[in-house]
Amino acid sequence: MEYPKLRPVEAFPIELHGRQVLCLRDPAHVAEAVLCVPLAAVNILRYFDGTRSVIDIQAEYARQNGAILFREQVEKLIAMLDEHYFLDNDRRARHEKALEEAFRRAGTRAAFLADKSYPAEPSKLRQMLDQFLDHPHGPAGQPGHVQAPLRAVIAPHIDYMRGEVGYAWAYRGLLERTDAETFVIFGTAHAGTTKPFAACAKNFETPLGTVPTDETLLQHLQDRCPDVLAVDDIAHRTEHSIELQVVLLQHLVGAVRPIRILPILCDALHTRIGHGKRPSDDPEVQRFLEILRDLLETQERPACLIAGVDLAHMGPRFGDADPITPGLLRWIEDRDRQMLDRVVSGDPDGFFSFVSHEGDRRRICGLSPTYALLHLMRGRTGELLHYGQAADPQGVVTFCSVTFPA
Repeated sequence: MEYPKLRPVEAFPIELHGRQVLCLRDPAHVAEAVLCVPLAAVNILRYFDGTRSVIDIQAEYARQNGAILFREQVEKLIAMLDEHYFLDNDRRARHEKALEEAFRRAGTRAAFLADKSYPAEPSKLRQMLDQFLDHPHGPAGQPGHVQAPLRAVIAPHIDYMRGEVGYAWAYRGLLERTDAETFVIFGTAHAGTTKPFAACAKNFETPLGTVPTDETLLQHLQDRCPDVLAVDDIAHRTEHSIELQVVLLQHLVGAVRPIRILPILCDALHTRIGHGKRPSDDPEVQRFLEILRDLLETQERPACLIAGVDLAHMGPRFGDADPITPGLLRWIEDRDRQMLDRVVSGDPDGFFSFVSHEGDRRRICGLSPTYALLHLMRGRTGELLHYGQAADPQGVVTFCSVTFPA
């Protein structure tokens, strides 16, 4: 406690009760609370690196700001962060270990977002899902839109309320558009993984029923790709990019016929940004995707591929200095649509190169799962059904719905 070290957290400013504050959020959800501290606390937190004592922090603050920082102020901040597990210390480590052990002992992967992002009560959840699937700006409002059989879907992973129209375009009519029993779901690993790809061996609970993981397919894949694929259940404990897809699949398909999933989090590509290397230059990544393709081709019925993907993340909430303006939103949409041209043309390397060339300036959250899906599609062309932006003065998240025909 004398040498406080702040854990890696998301930090973003918001206006609360008429004043600017800094919100701290743990992407790994070891800390469940979102803490709000005065914006001026940034000038203290920057010294919480584990190498400075409280006295060092006071002295550094005085040198940089020309003002006295009282020890009581630092200790109060330390105590608040420690109480909510935002410090990298033994107390946090014990708490994280207890969470992981409890999750490992559990027979299934619990519905982490139930009663957080969607209702846990089944009838209320079904009502909510049906409402946005029938959204007037979705395919329900365009009865002439042709719903062809499909092989793959790129869907949002933003929360249902902000992405409802995008989800409607991605999922409405799914039951009639595929007879797949196996759904391979690629998600973004927001908290990272131990290997480039991480699968979950646990079955997924939803308020609408439990969706089993295809254990046989997973075992075959792990046996052939042990160096690049981890069976990393912990990485899936709180990850939303796959959970939100599973809930919709159970609502639309699982209620009618048995389904299985292969949930795979992807964390393979962002480290290659700006190094002049493409994913196709990595033999391990390519081998994994080729083996997965071969395994899927042995299925009695074709599997359906799903990527839970969001696109740009920009604005002060994500570390940008400039506020969100109409002009910036137009620029983001223009760049997003140019990038999506590569996606719908089935060009995985072109998609990656577009993002890499601009240094991932727009922070494309779905980079790895999109590439994986495009690689498996072998150049099939898709259709962009919807593009959306969820914007406020502090930030914007963009998303899309793309389908690829069978």
